[in-house]
Amino acid sequence: MTTSPTPLLVLDVVGLTPALLDHMPHLKALAGRGSQAELGTVLPAVTCAAQSTFLTGTLPAEHGIVGNGWYFRTVLPAVTCAAQSTFLTGTLPAEHGIVGNGWYFRELGDVLLWRQHNGLVAGDKLWDAARRAYPGYTVANICWWYAMGADTDYTVTPRPVYYADGRKEPDCYTRPPALHDELTDKLGTFPLFHFWGPGADLVSSRWIIDATRHILRTRNPDLALCYVPHLDYDLQRFGPRDPRSLRAAADLDAELAPLLEEAEAEGRTVVVLSEYGIGEVSRPVDINRALRRAGLLEVHTQDGMEYLDPMTSRAFAVADHQLAHVYVRRPEDLPRVREVLEDLPGVGELLGDEGKKEHGLDHPRSGELVAVAEPDAWFTYYYWLDDARAPDFAQLVEIHRKPGYDPAELFMDPLDPYVKVKAAGALARKKLGLRYRMAVV
Repeated sequence: MTTSPTPLLVLDVVGLTPALLDHMPHLKALAGRGSQAELGTVLPAVTCAAQSTFLTGTLPAEHGIVGNGWYFRTVLPAVTCAAQSTFLTGTLPAEHGIVGNGWYFRELGDVLLWRQHNGLVAGDKLWDAARRAYPGYTVANICWWYAMGADTDYTVTPRPVYYADGRKEPDCYTRPPALHDELTDKLGTFPLFHFWGPGADLVSSRWIIDATRHILRTRNPDLALCYVPHLDYDLQRFGPRDPRSLRAAADLDAELAPLLEEAEAEGRTVVVLSEYGIGEVSRPVDINRALRRAGLLEVHTQDGMEYLDPMTSRAFAVADHQLAHVYVRRPEDLPRVREVLEDLPGVGELLGDEGKKEHGLDHPRSGELVAVAEPDAWFTYYYWLDDARAPDFAQLVEIHRKPGYDPAELFMDPLDPYVKVKAAGALARKKLGLRYRMAVV
């Protein structure tokens, strides 16, 4: 006779570090009742990769999560998609294939970030192993990435409405479909513009936490995955030691308290983990501009705006926080690319074939070279040399068109005295059902 598995709640509190626990009494108390441990590092430490690695391997009885507590796990690159994928598969990017929050799709000739299809993540997931041991094992995924198409029983993930006239409105995708109206009737529309952008704040995490509580009460899945993004915002805006960041930690802890209490009351093992921590940085590294000045990166121009031309560039970088995949079209250009980047201030390491293998990044989706920034530096995606020729999406929250990560999307333009007036005007057009451009970044 097969015994029933202990129900499990895995909270991905992105940005959580041991130093923040003194400002989060409910999470600190959870550790006191159970256990706390730091995990080692893998590359890349980013959301999508880290999540996928964690949840693939074994059942709770086998992987050692036998009491309430959490693990801190990072991968290289330390970004959402790579880290989550590592969490969920128990493998490194070399195996699961999620080498960052996005990469250059060579077969398409395009840089694509924040894809959502679970088919991009190779390997067994944690629930596959669980179902072999416990047939009928049920899983709920509330806002972990690569959710769409996953073999989970209940799914909630951000998914805007893209109208034919170009408007983008907040919404989410759910499976089963009926869960969509059930959640929005109870909690309101998924607050997309509080999930990312200048308006990102506690509202999105509150919605996700409440959705998780509702699903636990009404569906009682054996495994519930919940992604909680709030710390990611102010820690990036202000740094990990700023009072505003510490206040964000305390605010989030208060929001988590009812979920933790309810989960423990029903006998769930609670695991709290983080994809990465956030450190102080002060130096932007314009890696693509360096490649362009060296004659290796090409652009094409439309309406006076410059666009990256990855298909014809001899080399270009997909920048993702402190890691950049550098794609080199011809092997004979590798020495020149390496020479340019080794002389670029802020580049700490340049990984070739052996370095990628050492860090578990030797996958066909990775760049021919992988640049790792020095601890106080980060990579920009910017490739234009004159701001007057920047593409119009540069001042927008446009995660799907920018060929790299842009933390400036968390801010309104501090140099524009009319930025709030512009934002109000754009919102007015939005409410009237008109197309609008929120060019305030």
